[in-house]
Amino acid sequence: MRSLLVIDNQASPPASRPPDQESETQSPETILEANGYYIYQASIEEQAKQLIDEADGIILDLPLGEIKVWASKLLRWKRVPMLWWCSASTAGMSAAFCEEDLPIDGILTPSMSEQELNWALHFGSKQCMERMQWQNERKQLEARLEERKWIDMAKGILSKIKNVSEAEAYELLRKQAMNDRKRMVDVATSIVKVYQLLQEQK
Repeated sequence: MRSLLVIDNQASPPASRPPDQESETQSPETILEANGYYIYQASIEEQAKQLIDEADGIILDLPLGEIKVWASKLLRWKRVPMLWWCSASTAGMSAAFCEEDLPIDGILTPSMSEQELNWALHFGSKQCMERMQWQNERKQLEARLEERKWIDMAKGILSKIKNVSEAEAYELLRKQAMNDRKRMVDVATSIVKVYQLLQEQK
């Protein structure tokens, strides 16, 4: 990860920022550039959308309360590791949100050395890959459960209509899917929908 997009909220009113906000020398842009990273910076959505394709990772220099909204947009545009820049100002405005479920893959702080930054970014990248894999596995599992639901409903209907056991109903369903060259779930869905339609018309 050598190219990083830093998201900050320069648009937020100064009154909302604590008086002890870091100097320019403690900004993520300055520190990361000094450690050899190529930095892009965005404060508004349009800038972020234009720059995200160039970035290997995203640094969120924001209070935790603002991260969820930003993250949902950023992840739609590109799936990359997202790390929180935990500075005195962002930490001070984040206490109420520490229990939130946020898609953060790691934390960086202004006091980190070059090696600490490198390792934090490395582990953040690994965490991002694991998070994406887990999300894909979850989607697949949910899809299989949904398919199982339709197949079980169709088995119940066939069992009732044809007066056969559920095992025999399953075999009928499987054979029909093979004959029609369709997936079992598609045949099952059709059976359930037709049956429901007929029940409504009675």
